[in-house]
Amino acid sequence: MASPPPPTSNGLVRDLTAGLVVFLVALPLCLGVALASRPGLNLVPVELNIPLFAGVLAGIVGGILVGLLSGSQTSVSGPAAGLTAVVAAQIVLLGSFQAFLLATVIAGVIQIIAGLAKAGFFAAFVPSSVIKGLLAAIGVILILKQIPHVFGHDTDPEGDMSFEQPDNQNTFSELWEVLGDLHPGAALIGVLSIALLMFWDRYKPLKKSIVPAPLIIVLLGVGLSQLFEDLGGFWTIGTSHAVEVPVAKDLSDFLGFLMMPDFSQWLNPKIYFAAVTIAIVASLETLLNLQAVDKIDPEQRRSPPNRELLAQGIGNVVVGLIGGIPVTSVIVRSSVNINAGNKSKFSAIFHGILLLTSVMFLPQYLNMIPLSCLAGILLVTGLKLASPALFRQMWSDGRSQFVPFIVTLVAIVLSDLLIGILIGLMVSLSFILHSNFRRPVRRVLEKHIGGEVLHIMLANQVSFLNRARLETILREVPRGGHVLLDASNTDYFDPDVLDLIRAFKDQIAPAHGVQVSLKGFRSKYQIDDTVQYVDYSTRDLRDQLNSAQIVQLLKDGNERFRSGHPLTRDLHRQVDATSKGQFPLAVVLSCIDSRTPSELIFDLGLGDIFSVRVAGNVTSRKIFGSMEYGCKVAGAKLIVVLGHTGCGAVTSAVQFMCSNLNANDATGCKHLDQIVDEIQASIDVPTCRRIANASEKEQAAFIEEVARLNVERSMREILSQSDTIRQLVEEGKIAVEGAVYDIASGRIHFLSDEVE
Repeated sequence: MASPPPPTSNGLVRDLTAGLVVFLVALPLCLGVALASRPGLNLVPVELNIPLFAGVLAGIVGGILVGLLSGSQTSVSGPAAGLTAVVAAQIVLLGSFQAFLLATVIAGVIQIIAGLAKAGFFAAFVPSSVIKGLLAAIGVILILKQIPHVFGHDTDPEGDMSFEQPDNQNTFSELWEVLGDLHPGAALIGVLSIALLMFWDRYKPLKKSIVPAPLIIVLLGVGLSQLFEDLGGFWTIGTSHAVEVPVAKDLSDFLGFLMMPDFSQWLNPKIYFAAVTIAIVASLETLLNLQAVDKIDPEQRRSPPNRELLAQGIGNVVVGLIGGIPVTSVIVRSSVNINAGNKSKFSAIFHGILLLTSVMFLPQYLNMIPLSCLAGILLVTGLKLASPALFRQMWSDGRSQFVPFIVTLVAIVLSDLLIGILIGLMVSLSFILHSNFRRPVRRVLEKHIGGEVLHIMLANQVSFLNRARLETILREVPRGGHVLLDASNTDYFDPDVLDLIRAFKDQIAPAHGVQVSLKGFRSKYQIDDTVQYVDYSTRDLRDQLNSAQIVQLLKDGNERFRSGHPLTRDLHRQVDATSKGQFPLAVVLSCIDSRTPSELIFDLGLGDIFSVRVAGNVTSRKIFGSMEYGCKVAGAKLIVVLGHTGCGAVTSAVQFMCSNLNANDATGCKHLDQIVDEIQASIDVPTCRRIANASEKEQAAFIEEVARLNVERSMREILSQSDTIRQLVEEGKIAVEGAVYDIASGRIHFLSDEVE
């Protein structure tokens, strides 16, 4: 994938502000995820405890290194809440955090191999309803998990997104705990933060400002926190309600936060089991988050999944070597990044740079930030992810979309991200399988000139699940019927289904007197295409029809045209068949208007009609000669004079008459008067003069009436000027019909259908 162009000055400013906002919310999340990943919050053995700084290291590596290598312009990587349970379980299994670091390094190598092997294709198979359920679920979790922090109830760490919590509470029961542990100072800051954010989004000058609202909120939170400290008492915001970054006295103390993996464990098989587990879970979470983030990207850019796996793998190798916990693409930070208006991946890189420099040089200032103001930022992000508009959209998309969406949402909220996604995938898959089982085909009864044909259009993928349904449909074909099995759009056939089709063609259908036509089967299936019905006019078919039946065929064809279900025609076969002769059913005199091709609007094939076209569908000696040949010599049994609404020739004829102009003077076309004069013979002059000052609606209605009268006049001219045609009509061999085509609806109205 080509690298994106460097950001413009405005884009750079947006990236810097977005990176700052992501940094502000990422810092407590990095610490909280590390704390939530511990096997037990109060576990005594030191070797099993994760240093809080391990989360910060993951955020730094995820921001800077993964940000540089990633192809995504919106994704932000770091320690993920979805991995906390996996991290805690594997640390206990391996017996030490340093052994776990070795497993993280190996997991990174596995991800690199997966990226090089292009394993990122998995993401393309996740249904959009599940991805949208993931987005909404993260939004709901953010709202539920941040409410306690907004009101100063900070007993659980930021970043703990699991339903079941280490303190034996859960997401919902924790909300009740807020009532007994509300901190007035933190609550005031939290509520003011939410109110300011919502006002900021609704006031256009502020929304377009380059100053990010979260920065103002953090500064407001710090300022109010200092004010409350001066007030003292219950207003004071203690360290437990603020960010708690480990403070290093000097550079050597800072470097002391780093840890090396325990390479002595490289022969331990448990290390490799843990590595595979981490690699699979981290890769799945990354790919799913990448899909979700691309959906909410305003610019709808596509993130390359294989490159992302490669970047994440390198990131995990590095983070494992220096003492951090695993990184993935994180949807919370990525969502904040998008909402802050980022333009490129530089915002993710900048957030990592800020994490590094701030924890090195400014930890004491970071520890002044109240958690409640950061919780307000995350809560508003959650409201955007789980917006009512998303729920309305999914509901309007139907049950097959809404049910997987809502099941995914509920499952993630009540368990964790990966379990919820798997449940959502199973529900979505059940809808897909049910749809394929119930509708492996589409059936249309087509009325061809040669008779009725049951056209069965097979699905793109016809699996063994479709066999029973297809067999039922084939056995329902009535005796003496004709069925067309159309595999033109089919890419895959299960062998059992192919056996069924062969058995039906060779054994069942002949026994029931059913004719079978086959179309679109590839040579590898060893089923030859055979079309046994006639979809073009032949001498025998025409001889069996009378003019009334041909009119009905034209009406049926127009209805198919209007409904968007034209007959299936093999035009190459028609070319070959009609090269030996033509036996048209009718002669159609129509206008040259580009919107009125007779073969299309009557849904006809090659050789079915003689098409005579002239502006205004008027008659002349040459037109009569063509019609006489078509009926007397070639054997057509019907003449149709076809006018249409919105006819330019009729409109011009009316305008010229009402304005006392001739066509030559008005247009410079010296032969046009011959057509206009014919049409003007159908115009009532007094009405034309009166209508010149009428409304546009009345003028349009008058023009359409003239078009209809012009059709009737052409029919009379044909019968009065052509003795040959009049004699054929009197002998009952042909009929002359008039019709008007509505260019707006596509409907053809036959004048003979009018009630006298």
